[in-house]
Amino acid sequence: MNKSDFYFDLPERLIAQTPLKNRDASRLLHLDKEMGEIEHRHFYDIKQYLRKGDCLVLNNSRVLPARLIGSRPTGGSVELVLLKDVGDGCWECLSRPGRKTRPGQEIIFGNGELTATVQSVTDGGNRIVKFSFEGIFLEVLEKLGKMPLPPYIKEELEDSERYQTVYSKELGSAAAPTAGLHFTEALLQEIRDMGVNVCFVTLHVGLGTFRPVKAERIEDHEMHSEFCMIPAETAKIINDTKQSGGRIIAVGTTSCRTLESFAKEDGTVEETAAWTNIFIYPGYKFKCIDALITNFHLPESTLIMLVSALAGRENILNAYNEAVKEEYRFFSFGDAMIIE
Repeated sequence: MNKSDFYFDLPERLIAQTPLKNRDASRLLHLDKEMGEIEHRHFYDIKQYLRKGDCLVLNNSRVLPARLIGSRPTGGSVELVLLKDVGDGCWECLSRPGRKTRPGQEIIFGNGELTATVQSVTDGGNRIVKFSFEGIFLEVLEKLGKMPLPPYIKEELEDSERYQTVYSKELGSAAAPTAGLHFTEALLQEIRDMGVNVCFVTLHVGLGTFRPVKAERIEDHEMHSEFCMIPAETAKIINDTKQSGGRIIAVGTTSCRTLESFAKEDGTVEETAAWTNIFIYPGYKFKCIDALITNFHLPESTLIMLVSALAGRENILNAYNEAVKEEYRFFSFGDAMIIE
């Protein structure tokens, strides 16, 4: 298949720049993956599509405030985005401006509570940076760092918690698992009260999730790797749900990729902690999940390819074109869809 098979025309004005006041007030498009039929609702109506005995699987990863803005001792600002802890106080980082962050360059953050020295440049142009600080690094980062919002969001975020899910727990993502941003604590409790099981996996989202597909043949695209975990408790809930005839509903492509990476042929899973680079596109046979709650994704992205694998490319493009016509809000702070 070709990358261009997953193109759709999206007016820039439909790219959501800020979250809605109420998380669950976003719109919800329901797509019947067999018939292609579409319904328009709001996210607080999600309970209409859930049944007693179903299992909702959410990604509880929490976004690192990984964007640091500092300065060189001689003046001039430098921005780092932390990508990966490579050990011994060193991180792989994106840097801007790149020409000002050569090996040996020192960078100062805040009032000097945090300093960094560039160690080397990777083959991909990222920097390996060694940090110096007193105390606990993540606490220093919470104080000085900003949210690393996706490149298509141009506005500053007033409340950083709005780029976290209400159930975020395991710190480590470079971007939010955005399908979960629509849930409130109250809505999740209502879902539990219906007899729906709610459980959690962890996948730490990397900035590779925003990396465009450059290969024209999608089969030639090299997928980025991300670390994920399935706890023993979650594995038991999923396996019990399957045995009793309930459905597994993944919240977000990250939860979907975690489950599908390690599911056995019968759809069951075991406690797991490992890296995954699974690339799901049309032709893939799903083993674990039955339905998916997700946001609207970029044209020609690996994520629109994943949802096309679940519902069919024609159904997805038709639903996306309908969403554009109805002026849904797109991407991270945008509206949602449920595919079942």
